[in-house]
Amino acid sequence: MSKNIFLILIFSITFFACSAQKNGKKYSIRTIAFYNLENLFDTINDVTKEDEKSPMMELKFGRSKVYWDKIDKLASTIAQIGEEKANTSPAIIGVSEVENLSVLEDLVNSKHLVKNDYGIVHYDSPDKRGIDVALLYQKKYFKPIHHEAFNPNIYRDNFKVYTRDQLLVSGYLDDELIHVIVNHWPSRRGGEAASRPSREKAAYQNLKIIKQVKDQDPAAKILVMGDFNDDPTNSSFKNVLKTKSRKKNVTDGDLFNPYEDMFRRGFNTLKYRDKINLFDQIYFTSPLLDKGEKDFSTYKMYKAMVFNKSFLTTKKGKYKGYPFRSFSNGNYTGGYSDHYPVYMYLIKEKK
Repeated sequence: MSKNIFLILIFSITFFACSAQKNGKKYSIRTIAFYNLENLFDTINDVTKEDEKSPMMELKFGRSKVYWDKIDKLASTIAQIGEEKANTSPAIIGVSEVENLSVLEDLVNSKHLVKNDYGIVHYDSPDKRGIDVALLYQKKYFKPIHHEAFNPNIYRDNFKVYTRDQLLVSGYLDDELIHVIVNHWPSRRGGEAASRPSREKAAYQNLKIIKQVKDQDPAAKILVMGDFNDDPTNSSFKNVLKTKSRKKNVTDGDLFNPYEDMFRRGFNTLKYRDKINLFDQIYFTSPLLDKGEKDFSTYKMYKAMVFNKSFLTTKKGKYKGYPFRSFSNGNYTGGYSDHYPVYMYLIKEKK
């Protein structure tokens, strides 16, 4: 992110805070986030999965030391997301590329996060390597009342693609019912064009889940997050989900994606062969959008951002400027993840 864009963001947030104070209003601020944890696998071979193909299991020496160092680095990062405005780590954070419940328990019980008392919603997915998605939440802010996993049932060349589930979690953020869908769509293995239909099918599954929620509550506040392996301008978003990127074009029932405009302005969450991508995103239903009315009597999105602090970025070498990943060429690099986290602030006026 350029220095000028960074300064504009800081000014905007600071201006909002000052205006709120000037008007004598106080706001609840909650951070909603998503983070691809890049192969957070344990060091134990699970014979029911192909986890031996994970970078962790491919290490010849020091797996335990690497595992706990990675846990520490990821937990430290999560603890900082949104902290400067919400004064705490995310109230809700979706994660991907985790092997099982055990690694999530180690993560939330680390010294950086244990004080925030995170709960976990996790299902073992049908992914052959055992890669799952999950939702972490601070129990004092969010109370789940329902959760379930949906398999997108994707087939390529008449063979089932054993990909990650889509996780729906419904609950109360403070006193307000919201719904969160966590995703990790099929990869681009084989090329973007060849694999495109798989992600379009995953997008259709998103629509089915959204419809299921809306059938019960047409004005439902739904946040959809994940590593979509697609940019905000790809067909899965624009042709299937029909996401909107400009507030003025959003009508009731539309899906708004703030990351589309950010992508056009050069924001990214990963790089591949020197090309930037913004695969990690959070889009949401129209009731969460403030269209300029400044009505924050209920939770609305205030800002969406990429958490791309300098310590998460490679400083030198061939991959200078890329996210500082954990694994490369069969070795542990001491980094964090090959993706930056994304996050947004939800705010509402305190009564």
